[in-house]
Amino acid sequence: MLLTLIQEAAAAAVDLSALGGGIAAIGASIAAIGAGLGIGKIGGSAMEAIARQPEAAGDVRSNMIVAAALIEGVALFAVIVCLLAAL
Repeated sequence: MLLTLIQEAAAAAVDLSALGGGIAAIGASIAAIGAGLGIGKIGGSAMEAIARQPEAAGDVRSNMIVAAALIEGVALFAVIVCLLAAL
């Protein structure tokens, strides 16, 4: 369906920059939502682990922070790529 829309727009000589910007915005939104879900899952799992073994709280917390930072970095990279694709 999207291919048909693009072909019709190309045949009618319509400017497709708005379509590219919209698709990039959707991609950036999906990246941000995915990162939020991932970090939420990490936080929830870390809280369960700390509740089960309170003596390991320091190790669990530091591992959680590292994993959350990596997810956030990948999400930021994805948002930048989506925004650059819109240009």
